[in-house]
Amino acid sequence: MQPRFLAGFVLAAAASAASAEVTVKDAWVRGIVGGQKVTGAFMTVTSTEDAKIVGASSQIAKRAEIHTSMVMGGVNHMRKVDSIPLAAGKPVELKAGSYHVMLMEISQPMRPGDTVSLALTVVGKDGKPTEIPVKAKVRPVNAR
Repeated sequence: MQPRFLAGFVLAAAASAASAEVTVKDAWVRGIVGGQKVTGAFMTVTSTEDAKIVGASSQIAKRAEIHTSMVMGGVNHMRKVDSIPLAAGKPVELKAGSYHVMLMEISQPMRPGDTVSLALTVVGKDGKPTEIPVKAKVRPVNAR
């Protein structure tokens, strides 16, 4: 094998292995009523390699956190989590009653049909954080 060809092959292989491709589908945000400052964002996230969601942000919220939710004793309990694991090739659904993004201290009204810009921070095997832009449609307050 020619040294130049071998070097090019090694560089191409290293570049393709350096970062996961992350896709987001069906992103939406639950609408809010007057005075409400908190809501959830939901979507399906898939990564081409093992990775994890370690954070979120949005220009419409002072804070965005990744949460999990579970019903215990008939009461819904939510708590912040450090990360959401993404197994290679397996879609992870962020939905009510499970993992989701909490948008807190919302700074503007949101009406059904509006689009909200979000970003997910994902860390792959290389340990480097990558921002994944997300456009989410606002659905009515009672959407599930």
